[in-house]
Amino acid sequence: MSVIVRFVLAPRFVGAVRQTGVVSRSWWVLHVDLDQFLAAVELLRRPELRGLPVIVGGKGDPTQRAVVSTASYEAREFGVRSGMPLRTAAKRCPDAVFLPVDADVYNAASQRVMDTLREFGVPVEVLGWDEAYLGVDTDDPAAFAVEIQRAVRAATELECSVGIGDNRLRAKLATDFGKPAGVFRLTAANWYDVMADLPTDALLGVGGKTAKKLAAMGITTVAQLAAADRDALAERFGPTMGPWIWYLAQGRGETEVSATPYVARSRSRETTFQQNLTAWAEVEREVAVLARRVAEDVVAEGRPAVRVAVKVRYAPFETQSHSMTLPGPTSAAADIERAALDVLGRFEPSRAVRLLGVRAEFARP
Repeated sequence: MSVIVRFVLAPRFVGAVRQTGVVSRSWWVLHVDLDQFLAAVELLRRPELRGLPVIVGGKGDPTQRAVVSTASYEAREFGVRSGMPLRTAAKRCPDAVFLPVDADVYNAASQRVMDTLREFGVPVEVLGWDEAYLGVDTDDPAAFAVEIQRAVRAATELECSVGIGDNRLRAKLATDFGKPAGVFRLTAANWYDVMADLPTDALLGVGGKTAKKLAAMGITTVAQLAAADRDALAERFGPTMGPWIWYLAQGRGETEVSATPYVARSRSRETTFQQNLTAWAEVEREVAVLARRVAEDVVAEGRPAVRVAVKVRYAPFETQSHSMTLPGPTSAAADIERAALDVLGRFEPSRAVRLLGVRAEFARP
């Protein structure tokens, strides 16, 4: 089966476009991902736990309702994964050490890592606590990646994996192939050698539900998706989603790395209840409390909200969300609370609720 790949260049690049408009062959996107970050930070504080299955999440109590934030590699061997309920994790790995989330410590460790990356003098785009993109103009990206690993290790004692790509998508996917503490290169040259036979949900942005819908169309691998009829995909998944997953399967992506400081797109609060809420009046009261807390965050941010969203997780574990655009930008607690309660009215009120969340979104810069 032959597949024709037409690579579409992103409209803007940082340090990668010459006057001819051709992307430099020495321009690379590197994705740096700290290995088992939260667990690794905890192991620096508690070296006696090295080699043991460690699970970080909630208040560190597996009898309470909370989810796994990070599991050490030893815990992952038992099937423990991020986002899994702590109770489920405890059943899969009963001998694990459970630790509470300590955001202040993780923020400090993350800051040291990002400061170290910025010392290389290249654009660094921070994606979160434990990952960042770097835009690098070099003839030897593998050597550059190894230098990054050495610098991070020397500054923080933390290990990281580095993905090398000719765009952001390939760089991020490459990181997983390099874990733990490795370096992997994924480009147009080896895209199909590496990805062709993998299932479609190996692609970033293709989840389980989408993979099932693709399978119903006879599409089960990345190569099959890349060779699929784009119009048929658009008809099945919509005019935006259909072509987008088609592009993903061909490894297309942007090459820009922006060093612009990260600006939050939203502020949110959520609560997991140890006992399900069964009275809708209780649900409304808790949403109002969360909305007021979010409003305080909006005021502290110094930017008005333009949209409000509510998340409801029904028992046992079904999550739904709805949102609405506000009549106008606002930081007023009363407006945000009123909007949250209006959105809550779209949910089914006769089911038990285990989690509630409220999110205020800001205007895009």
